[in-house]
Amino acid sequence: MKALFTTTRRAVFRLAEAGATLSALYHRARLLGAEHLPAQGPVLLVGNHGVWGYETPAFFHLVHQATSRYPLGLAERGFFRIPLIRTVLPWLGGVEGTRDNALEALHQGNLVVCYPGGARETFKRPQGRYLLRWETALGFVRLAAQAGVPIVPFAGFGVDDTFFYPPGEERLGLQLSEHEKYRLPLVLGLGPLPLPVRLTFVVGQPHEPPPANAPESRLMAFRDRIAASVAHLLLRACHA
Repeated sequence: MKALFTTTRRAVFRLAEAGATLSALYHRARLLGAEHLPAQGPVLLVGNHGVWGYETPAFFHLVHQATSRYPLGLAERGFFRIPLIRTVLPWLGGVEGTRDNALEALHQGNLVVCYPGGARETFKRPQGRYLLRWETALGFVRLAAQAGVPIVPFAGFGVDDTFFYPPGEERLGLQLSEHEKYRLPLVLGLGPLPLPVRLTFVVGQPHEPPPANAPESRLMAFRDRIAASVAHLLLRACHA
């Protein structure tokens, strides 16, 4: 039974790798600023999320190509309430986004990817394209401060253009809960495929975190500095 489980896990991982490679090729994906990604040691990558989070496999693929490291992604906790997904997601580098899990991943020296906008950005409305939804996000700052690891900002352009919103989308979208961030918009692509837009990811210079005992005002200022860096990188990706 254990051998079958291991074989299944490897097969799923290889299938996911192949899918990520095809996605990167289909979207002519490119990664700029890869020199800011460390070859070893813990680091927290922080950036914007695209609609439905579709761009993530291509981004992880490019990071692996550039560093030979497999990133770990802090995933929305709600996914781990779904039986099959909570089993498969860790096989693909998804980590339930709790403070303890994130700290453990960093203490083990991993390259960890965090999207502070979370579901608010993946399930954004059409008017929210490329807007960061980090209004109350301080968890990633506290995480970096507690772990004592640098934050490397990144931005993805094209990530909000892989699908389009049909007329009447507001009415047709699926409401999973009363909270807006769980309202899934209806999106369409090119037949069964997403639109073949180019995906450009830009990585910025690392930022040393504030000390673990820093006051909240300093944590908020640091969050705003990271958000400004991501916004600047978005402009660079747009014109690259």
